[in-house]
Amino acid sequence: MTTDRTAESKALFEAWLRLWNGELTLASEVASDEFRVHSHLIDGSDSSGIRGAEGLREMVRAGRSHTPDLTFAVEVPPLYDGDHLSVRWTATGTYDGGFPGAKAPAGTVVAFTGTDTLRIQDGRFVEYWLNADGLHMLQQLQVA
Repeated sequence: MTTDRTAESKALFEAWLRLWNGELTLASEVASDEFRVHSHLIDGSDSSGIRGAEGLREMVRAGRSHTPDLTFAVEVPPLYDGDHLSVRWTATGTYDGGFPGAKAPAGTVVAFTGTDTLRIQDGRFVEYWLNADGLHMLQQLQVA
């Protein structure tokens, strides 16, 4: 990968991180129209319906809906390999209630980890593989 391409990828990743930290308007800057997600979601469904920037924006919004102050911090810096990058992160936030089946009181601080692997094409992300420790989060919410 050239230095210019690495710099572009780093800038794209920084926007990705800001998106997940609540700047929802960045979805259209980081995701292509062909964007798709490969993951099982916290509710047990698959991610095949998540497409494009609007799908990504809704995914982030939904992920923050019960922990509006959710903050993602990089645990292991991104590794870049051609048109792919992978990063290990930790998310921390304060539960505000309403998660289906949760017995934890509002105000409970939750923290969980995950790894994002992303593919870049034409300056935007086109594929996203998410591996997050949802079980740990559900345990903290006293769902599981």
